[in-house]
Amino acid sequence: MAKKFRPWTVEQRWLLPPSVQELVPEEHLAHFIRETVREELDLSAVVDVYDEERGFPPYHPVMMTALLLYGYCQGIYSSRRLARACQERVDFMAVTAMNQPDFRTVSDFRKRHLSSLSALFLQVLRLCQKANMVRLGHVALDGTKLKANASKHKAMSYGRMSETEERLATEIQGWFDRAEAADEAEDREHGASAGDELPGWVVSKEQRRERIRAAREQLEAEAKADKGPDDDPTSPSPKSKPKAKPDSDAKPADKTQLNFTDPQSKIMVSRDGFIQGYNCQAAVDGHAQIIVACDVVATNADTPQLVGMVDQIKRNLGRHARELSADTGYLSEANLRALRQRRVRGYISTRRMHPGSEQKLRRRRENQGPLAQQMRRRIQRGGHQSRYRLRKQIVEPVFGQIKAGRGFRQFLLRGRTKVSGEWALVCTAHNLVKLAAGR
Repeated sequence: MAKKFRPWTVEQRWLLPPSVQELVPEEHLAHFIRETVREELDLSAVVDVYDEERGFPPYHPVMMTALLLYGYCQGIYSSRRLARACQERVDFMAVTAMNQPDFRTVSDFRKRHLSSLSALFLQVLRLCQKANMVRLGHVALDGTKLKANASKHKAMSYGRMSETEERLATEIQGWFDRAEAADEAEDREHGASAGDELPGWVVSKEQRRERIRAAREQLEAEAKADKGPDDDPTSPSPKSKPKAKPDSDAKPADKTQLNFTDPQSKIMVSRDGFIQGYNCQAAVDGHAQIIVACDVVATNADTPQLVGMVDQIKRNLGRHARELSADTGYLSEANLRALRQRRVRGYISTRRMHPGSEQKLRRRRENQGPLAQQMRRRIQRGGHQSRYRLRKQIVEPVFGQIKAGRGFRQFLLRGRTKVSGEWALVCTAHNLVKLAAGR
């Protein structure tokens, strides 16, 4: 006796076609993101830009905002992949109500409204606070390196710029001399001619020389504007020495590099080796792993970022956290003094980032200031129950969810301003996922 199967009638049509909302489960994240954007977020900064009555009606900006945020929650960041998802995935259709913007529309919308979209981070954070998911009992601070939209092989050092510019100048001048001699010989033989243009190979070399010259001048300007070590907030006693003035004769080191694709990105050290990227900062609340402050810097050092992140938490939520933990990259007397002034109990590691000899470790401890030594004793007294141990279970999983879970490992935009907006969108999406899970 043959087994019976459920009917599979491919040609069967629906007499009454269902709503696309009915094809997605009721508790699905797509419904939550769509309704949150529609009902809870103030998008007047985006909507009010469209004040021209003429022209073909554009896609609704609230729908486009919901599409971007839902895409970031699902780990889809490319405008082409977002446009394809609107055509192929039912959950995206539930967000867009069957609208299918093409990839250029999605890309242009993100670039045009990036500043307003990044400001949604604060609105979503306030929603999390309203839902009692942010308590500011213990906040963990850390940074992670993310690749820029540029190759590290497109960077050139200052020393190599000078050598290459001189070599290209000599080579181009030799071409001009040979071309001038050939022109004179042809003029004597065939008569003078006008309107000749430079060969493409000469123009190409000249354009490359101009780009190298502009990059070299930018590095020199940065070196002249550098404030020097006395203005470094990590200095043990910044008031004990007079401030260093910008040096008009200062020159960058020969190994200082600049990238031609994204000049504001820097070569950074990560677990994957050297990358061309940015240092992304995040402060995470310990209650529900909500990101309460975020920023992007183009430097390897984490130490100068602590005070700014602590103050950003107060600007966002109205008060400081009671406790803050961070790794040894944020350790300095100035940072510990700033935490004490803000009445934030700090737990910052005083150990070395990498293992070394006992003699080096002892010398490092001897060179630490009194506040750092007090911090070391505070963490040692806690032992295995030290509050510092909360750091790994608060902030590290968040970076894992963003980079491994949702696959955000490289920025799509270029320049620190745009990259900061993109990182704010990523952090907003993370908080929305947490908010949906805790509803």
